[in-house]
Amino acid sequence: MITMDDVIKAFKCREAEERIPVLRLELDYELAVLYDAMKEKDELKKNRALKRLYQLRQELLLLEEF
Repeated sequence: MITMDDVIKAFKCREAEERIPVLRLELDYELAVLYDAMKEKDELKKNRALKRLYQLRQELLLLEEF
């Protein structure tokens, strides 16, 4: 969930435009980790990747709005 503090941080963050490409790379990496976990049927690894993907998605959505 995006909080008001997250919005304020995004406004203050001058490096938002630089962070977006890095976030996209991190998303690609975590998607690869998720794919491997699914192939290996490793539920723990899969759940960690899904949690991280959710966090990265939230940050990306926040940064892209501004």
